[in-house]
Amino acid sequence: MVQPGRHSPFHHPAISPAKVGRESLALAVGPVAAGPPTSSPPSIFPCLAAFWSELWAAVLNSSALEVWGFVTGLACVWLVARSSVWNFPVALVACALAAVVYARAKLYSDAGLQGVFIVLGIYGWWEWVRKPAGAPAEAELPITFTSGRLWLLLLAFVGSFTAVAGYLFDTYTDAAAPYLDNFATAVSIAAQYQIARKKLENWLLWIGVDVLYVGLYWQRGIVLFSVQYVIFLGLAVYGLWQWWALMRQRREAAAPPVVPPVVAALEEQPRR
Repeated sequence: MVQPGRHSPFHHPAISPAKVGRESLALAVGPVAAGPPTSSPPSIFPCLAAFWSELWAAVLNSSALEVWGFVTGLACVWLVARSSVWNFPVALVACALAAVVYARAKLYSDAGLQGVFIVLGIYGWWEWVRKPAGAPAEAELPITFTSGRLWLLLLAFVGSFTAVAGYLFDTYTDAAAPYLDNFATAVSIAAQYQIARKKLENWLLWIGVDVLYVGLYWQRGIVLFSVQYVIFLGLAVYGLWQWWALMRQRREAAAPPVVPPVVAALEEQPRR
């Protein structure tokens, strides 16, 4: 694991992120002659080259825990998007690996969140595989919308958790971003609970929280996980589309067949 503030190219003790970016850009562009500014903007390609160079250096410095957490995390979200129950055992492994990575980066709320995810994962696994009394063997938990009552409960949970946990982490720990981190934590718990209950809107929460995590992990030097959340963002959009399609298919299959009015009128006529 690359400890932030030590060997990460973004958090070297003697080199700031801005300095690294300027030096990389200077190497890519070359010396700039003095003179009046030109009207044409600088080319974007040297900037992109410097960005990918720094990103690749950070990936090479990532620990085995980060790499395996990256792989299992992607596999888990892909399986959830496909509405596969196998996402839960993969999630248990991914959460255990991520907890260690986050704790080393002093993102204690995220580290504790993995324990909550493990509990919710076990609960969701049970919810997805259990069969109601009298249900056929192939029956499964359907995808449904989140009720208004559940939305109110989730909103109250997110607000209270952010306020209380943010204050505690800000007062008694050296957490890097106590309130923002705990807000993302609370939303993540709410979204994970919605997954356990197969609520469609969980993907909307994940889309929002993924955007937050991209910036948060990049700033803390966990570059590989920051890139992972960019991919998570794309998978969340895909998951929203996939679950919506599955829910529509299930509703159309359960709906009675539509009989044209002419055919219905002919069927109602008494036979002679």
